[in-house]
Amino acid sequence: MRIAYFGIGQMGAGMALCLQRAGFDVIGYDVSATSRDAAAAQGLTVTASMAEAVSGADFLLSSLPNSAIVRDAWLGADGILACDPQNAVCIDFSTIDSETMVQVATACRERGLGVVDAPVSGGPQESADGTLVLLLGGAEADIARAKPVFDTLGSVQLPTGDVGTAKTVKLVNNVMSMGNVLVAAEAFAMGEAAGVDSQVLFDTLSQSGGRSHHLLKRFPNALKSNWDPGFKMELGEKDVALAVDFARSIQQPTPIASLVREMMTMALAGGYEGHDVVAVLDMYRKMNRREGRN
Repeated sequence: MRIAYFGIGQMGAGMALCLQRAGFDVIGYDVSATSRDAAAAQGLTVTASMAEAVSGADFLLSSLPNSAIVRDAWLGADGILACDPQNAVCIDFSTIDSETMVQVATACRERGLGVVDAPVSGGPQESADGTLVLLLGGAEADIARAKPVFDTLGSVQLPTGDVGTAKTVKLVNNVMSMGNVLVAAEAFAMGEAAGVDSQVLFDTLSQSGGRSHHLLKRFPNALKSNWDPGFKMELGEKDVALAVDFARSIQQPTPIASLVREMMTMALAGGYEGHDVVAVLDMYRKMNRREGRN
């Protein structure tokens, strides 16, 4: 089966290479020559022609940074659908708003194409290993056709309803995740400032009621002051801002999520762009005014 993968950045390239290792005939496309070259250096077949990528593909996959880019990639005058794909299933893994996903799905279905809304939970390592959590919105028949793709990318596959619902669930998940990181960092910095050894603090919390997925996953690197991005600060801020905007559109108050977004914006203003989201711990450490605290 032939797969065209659009958006071969850090996550997309990992997923495309995972599919290629599983035996799929994968070709990657990205508007960025740098991304194409990096993916090619890892062994992925790439092209600078969207039409070449679309031609003959059984599955059209995309993993793109934001809603505007998704709309342009799929619906633009020189986009994926303009290349006249035939008998394919269209799958978008991006974290975007549900309205954009529904617009893309409507255009795909009008052309007789299957479509699945499939945002993921996990980072670059999970994308490369095929251990992502997949949220799946779409018709049962389309999800069934794409099952070989989903089985390769992740063993946990969670149906959410029709197209658009998976994007909503992903926004909910990311608000909870980013809020968790911020609260954990704030509390952790308090313990450190009071003189508790950082490793002792982590070892204790990892066995206590306050532990969480992100504490266990991200704080071991934080203890080494390793802020290499598994999930970049700017992506976390983007996702929470998207969720807050969506909540306003349905008149749902989100005061805590709004505060989370503001704290992440403050971290970006403080120079943490490009760092992992757990770098908010470093931000909290530097807020301590006692002499000798960093």
